[in-house]
Amino acid sequence: MIIRLAYVSFVSLVFLVVTGSVRSAEPLVELRDAPFISLSGGLDSTGRIHGIDSNSPAEWDSDGNLIIFTSSQQPFRSIGPNLFSLSWPALPVYIAPRADVRGGQWIEATFRADDDKLYAWYHNEPLGLCGNSSRLTAPRIGALVSDDDGLTWQNLGIVLDAPAGSLNCSTANFYFAGGNGDFSVVPDQNYEYLYFFISTYYRQVSEQGVAVARMKIEDLDNPIGKVWKWLDGGWDSPGLGGHVNVTFPSFIDWHRSNANAYWGPSVHYNTHLESYVMLLNRASDRNWTQEGIYISFNNNLDEPHGWSVPERLPIFQNASWYPQVIGLGSGETDKIASQTARLFSSGLSYWEIVFHRTDNEEPPPPTVPPRQPPRGRLGPVIR
Repeated sequence: MIIRLAYVSFVSLVFLVVTGSVRSAEPLVELRDAPFISLSGGLDSTGRIHGIDSNSPAEWDSDGNLIIFTSSQQPFRSIGPNLFSLSWPALPVYIAPRADVRGGQWIEATFRADDDKLYAWYHNEPLGLCGNSSRLTAPRIGALVSDDDGLTWQNLGIVLDAPAGSLNCSTANFYFAGGNGDFSVVPDQNYEYLYFFISTYYRQVSEQGVAVARMKIEDLDNPIGKVWKWLDGGWDSPGLGGHVNVTFPSFIDWHRSNANAYWGPSVHYNTHLESYVMLLNRASDRNWTQEGIYISFNNNLDEPHGWSVPERLPIFQNASWYPQVIGLGSGETDKIASQTARLFSSGLSYWEIVFHRTDNEEPPPPTVPPRQPPRGRLGPVIR
């Protein structure tokens, strides 16, 4: 199946804020059926195998092994020579405790530094924010560092959270009363900054959606107070308690029963397109029912409004959460991929995703005739 991605004029455009320069050559994206593969679920101390409940970052070690971190309330680690031969099940990693960090922790992003230290960022859900009897939480984002390829982690503390007064404890939302979370992190091509693509669930509707923050790579070891959110055309809003301008605003307030919004961005740099690619979930109600998986492109991370209008991938609309691309080549991860990669959703992949340029550098791919999805599993369909 092949879709041409371009600016569109249907009603959702009204809700998007895209003020960057016009992109003259949007890529073609092709999805191909491929042999099923799954990332490794985590084995906890009770013997239970967990499903995958977040973005799952990947890194290569110095021996040429691929390491994948998956999470469900806590992070787990699997390793293997490639994406198709990972250890199973994934085993828990150790995060040194901090008195100021309580609640579940999900590792959603990693970065390998030049000195081979591994850095990571986690989605944290503190309890008791809306009273001890409430299940509601408000996520925030913390930083980690490891000297042993992610087996054990030093907790560097919280680097991104929501402003005071932004909780809505009377929300209709099933999970969140506010917060910043469900994110990914990717470096720019100059390796000067790390960009955080975050989901925002504030009380204020104008600040709900997908926003961006950044920090200098030189601040990795002392990150508290060094992350800055994008606001009013500049990178001056503090990561801790700062306000945001959103790149992709919510369609309908997250705190209403009929909420409708993009969330959970996963971003990689595509070496074939020479462009950044973002995948997004889209929730259609208070229970976060998945309406679809969307894709967007941007050549410059320093332009938060340079992203193309998201286009829906032709995948069964009830497919699970956390879509992401993981590259297949040596050194490729969830942050860098080439023309052909694997498309995952909740750690499951039935598809190859192939990116085609349309700037006269390659011929368009052949048209694939429409067909019915296979029975018995979630499969791609043609719109």
